[in-house]
Amino acid sequence: MASTSGTVINGLGSSFPWGGNRSQALWGASSIGPIVATPAATRKRKLIVVAAAPPKKSWLPAVKGGGNFVDPEWLDGSLPGDYGFDPLGLGKDPAFLKWYREAELIHGRWAMTAVVGIFIGQAWSGVPWFEAGADPGAIAPFSFGSLLGTQLLLMGWVESKRWVDFFNPKSQSVEWATPWSKTAENFANATGQQGYPGGKFFDPLGLAGTIQNGVYIPDYDKLERLQLAEIKHARIAMLAMLIFYFEAGQGKTPLGALGL
Repeated sequence: MASTSGTVINGLGSSFPWGGNRSQALWGASSIGPIVATPAATRKRKLIVVAAAPPKKSWLPAVKGGGNFVDPEWLDGSLPGDYGFDPLGLGKDPAFLKWYREAELIHGRWAMTAVVGIFIGQAWSGVPWFEAGADPGAIAPFSFGSLLGTQLLLMGWVESKRWVDFFNPKSQSVEWATPWSKTAENFANATGQQGYPGGKFFDPLGLAGTIQNGVYIPDYDKLERLQLAEIKHARIAMLAMLIFYFEAGQGKTPLGALGL
């Protein structure tokens, strides 16, 4: 009895009488029965490992933070190629952010196509790209009016369907005026991500997926890497087109600027 009381008094003299395991065991013990200590080897411990989130990349490599100018809170790094660049705050609204990403993607794809077409067209015909439509020596199977009307008709139709599908996803995956019967299946969004439909028609080489039993199965690891590569190339192509416009204002061509 005396030894037990002395032990309790020693526990009260501890610097943490209410918080330590030793003190709590002493306070919960009865003064009549003996105090039984639990061996340390039998105590169960749980180790919880939490993966640290990768640091957000900055469009200013030497600056890791700096408010909304360098690290805007509405850009969380989830978009491919997100480096925190939105100095005008255009993406504060999630709906607008989604639309601006769609616009950047489409403009970038057109820019990549235009850059390749400008180089190949001039190398083949020798006609500068900004004079090709007016040069009588250029190969033009259609008149300017026919070409413009056809482009407005076809591109207007495709762009209108893309516009509707953006606000109402999967609404355009229906049978429409084609002689074959699997149109909806071929043109459906196989990845579930806006702007990246994939599938047998949009990914015929299987770069971001595989075809198993006639069904396209996306590989999201490959798709993520291709999304990042595409948006980087798209941005470079848009900058290249801007340079081409300035060169054209001075009567120069990309091949001429390269001395070719």
